[in-house]
Amino acid sequence: MTDVKARIIELETRFATIKKSLNLDAVRLDLKKLESQSSDPDLWKDQTHARDLMQRIGDLKKQVEQVETLEKDISGLEELSADESLASDLEKEAAGVEKELEKLELVTYLSGQYDDKNAVVGIHAGQGGTEAMDWAAMLLRMYLRFCERWGFKTQMIDDTPGEEAGIKSVIFKVEGGHAYGYLKNESGTHRLVRQSPFNADRLRQTSFAMVEVLPDMVEVDLPDIVIKDDDLEWQFFHSSSQGGQNVQKVSTAVRLTHMPTGIVVTSQRERFQEANRKLALGLLRSKLWLRSREEVKNEKKNLKGEYRPASWGTQIRSYVLHPYKMVKDLRTNIQTSDTEAVLDGELDEFIESGLKLKGGV
Repeated sequence: MTDVKARIIELETRFATIKKSLNLDAVRLDLKKLESQSSDPDLWKDQTHARDLMQRIGDLKKQVEQVETLEKDISGLEELSADESLASDLEKEAAGVEKELEKLELVTYLSGQYDDKNAVVGIHAGQGGTEAMDWAAMLLRMYLRFCERWGFKTQMIDDTPGEEAGIKSVIFKVEGGHAYGYLKNESGTHRLVRQSPFNADRLRQTSFAMVEVLPDMVEVDLPDIVIKDDDLEWQFFHSSSQGGQNVQKVSTAVRLTHMPTGIVVTSQRERFQEANRKLALGLLRSKLWLRSREEVKNEKKNLKGEYRPASWGTQIRSYVLHPYKMVKDLRTNIQTSDTEAVLDGELDEFIESGLKLKGGV
């Protein structure tokens, strides 16, 4: 019983630190202001802004509820600790509380400017033909399963299938509390080593795919980035994706070119052209944000004499399925031999270690 009581004291101390870090009074004040804005009768004239506002309200409410629930649970542990006969039950309760505490603790690492935003995820097959395209499709399934497990909603924006198997590239949106914050460290090159299922000799094959994660920006997020109508070139075409008769008969798909930068984005998964237009414009806004951030970084590197041309980027994680099984993150050194679980979306350990390593960067 002494060990359990010591564990409860430790949980109390950790909870007090987390609660102070989260600044619950400020969170409640923000929540009150946002709820006041939500009562504006003209709110839903801009549906994108309205949805963003309502999601933010939901996220803050959830955070307040998490803290209040944990506070009650820890108080309940203190009461139970007075009864020696409940020692075994107390250990189970303490383990459950600790697990919830760890989830809340993770939120304290999500302090980046856009960590509370939805995310736009792109997966692009590298060199290697069908092998690389199949690997890109495996990564897509992995992230969709991760989102499903964490309660995030996903919305396909664009995809280009491979000729024989897999996908050349795919872009999708992830909606949910701190989606960008949780997923941002997944950006980079992912490497797969396995026996090839595409040749009779089952030779060992190495494939690469690039994952790109951007915050889903709305206009009010980026007052310094002005997108002028005259700088945009719109093209409309028949979607190549599944989406019903409307998609197949009408030019609902959108290709948008930002002429000053040459950035091209495509959206073709929605059934109506206007919905694809909005998604394309949002994706362009996120791309322009990334471009501006990279320009600042490159300028700093030039001043320090460290500039290197942009490339596929550094390899962040290796997935080995043959001759042994191992997934290893090359930044945190976290690794596991349970490759099936990882490829089925169980990325929690990698996500958490990445956040703790980089904090709110």
